[in-house]
Amino acid sequence: MKQKDVRPFGVKDEVGYVFGDMAGSFVNLFVDAYFLIFCTSVLGVRPEWMATLFLVARLWDAINDPIMGSFPDRWMLGNSGNKFKPWIKIFMVPLALSGVLCFFQVPLQGVALHTYVAFVYVLYGMSYTGTSMPFGAMASVVSTDPIHRSKLSRARSIGGTVVGIVAMSVVPIVCFDKESNILPERFTMVAIVFGILSIVSYCILMHLTQERVHQSVSKGEKFNYGKVLMAVVRNRPMLGVMIATLGSMLFITGSNQVRSYIYKDYYARTDVMAVISLGTIPILIICFLLVPRLVARFGKKETLSVSILSSIVFSMIPVLIEIKDVYVYTALTILATVGQTVFTMLIWALVTDCLDYSEWKFNERSDGSMYSLYTFSRKIGSTIASTGVSYGLAAIGLVSGANVVQSPETIDGIYFLVNIIPVVTCVLELIGIGLIFNLNQKKTEEMYAALKKRREV
Repeated sequence: MKQKDVRPFGVKDEVGYVFGDMAGSFVNLFVDAYFLIFCTSVLGVRPEWMATLFLVARLWDAINDPIMGSFPDRWMLGNSGNKFKPWIKIFMVPLALSGVLCFFQVPLQGVALHTYVAFVYVLYGMSYTGTSMPFGAMASVVSTDPIHRSKLSRARSIGGTVVGIVAMSVVPIVCFDKESNILPERFTMVAIVFGILSIVSYCILMHLTQERVHQSVSKGEKFNYGKVLMAVVRNRPMLGVMIATLGSMLFITGSNQVRSYIYKDYYARTDVMAVISLGTIPILIICFLLVPRLVARFGKKETLSVSILSSIVFSMIPVLIEIKDVYVYTALTILATVGQTVFTMLIWALVTDCLDYSEWKFNERSDGSMYSLYTFSRKIGSTIASTGVSYGLAAIGLVSGANVVQSPETIDGIYFLVNIIPVVTCVLELIGIGLIFNLNQKKTEEMYAALKKRREV
């Protein structure tokens, strides 16, 4: 590796990274939260068919993601010397377009409709891989300083959270009427706006955030899936992070997808969904101020483990006691997001630690390829959530179609399904971070001291 003569790491890089995560989140969070309910309620697609689509699409990702993730390690595009930015430029427009196509009320039926839904969802998945993989791995070439990388991780968490709080809170207000019925054309309009904002945000990322560490690229080297897979299998911290991420994606995807059902069918108050987004703002501010201090004193692993424990306490209450009041339920939901907020702030710094662990222990680096497998674990978690939720909705008797009144048994099933997901989330996160991830504060400091000494030689 060699360091290119560019400006020092600074606020511009962090701001750029905020916009980089906002860019992907405008499309990703919207599709994750509303594609299922749009297809079942507007297009009339059965939930069990959607479950099969989610499953098959992820099986395709199992083949596709690691191959696409290896591209920056195999080919350098252009003459800029940048490893990851050119790949973002290629896929950012298809990502925005796929998000719009996911929310078109197409005049199709039968096989044609199902083919269309499958096509746009697979296009979305591949386009999201094409942007999210190089964006995430890019942190390793922005700076080698672990403090800088922690700042990038925090910046990334801010980007997704801002979109989740501000942009996503607008969706239920704009896209549902006063009786909680869906307005299909509004979903299309919002998808277009989010697509434009996604492209603009990616452009800001590439303008403000610089790639400083330039690594050699073996042009045309044959992709070795087994080698990359073995690198992950030997990397215990990465395995722990991947298992914890499975849990996190159950929360992000699963809870977001079914939350609209509980507010629509159980409470008949979709307007209150916006309160969740607004209510998480104080938690975000408190975590933003306290997490760096807690990490400096106790370490990332320790801080995260305690935060997850707090979330599991609040998540268990609606499971054990049926909450009839929509505002009490919403308050508990907001309090349960503490652990997930801390997880979001720290996870990308943990992933970078795992990449450095590979260099420390095995003297190997293949950031793009290894990061793509981590990204795949996120998709697996998202798939389990999407598939499980869809099959779950079918099992409890959800009837597809616009303005359908669900049976009391189905509504009770929705309540249980929505509230059990965060509990499972926290359990998986505790297993991954608390039991498997082995980079505590002392070991992390030892690793970076050794790497610094090695790189100076």
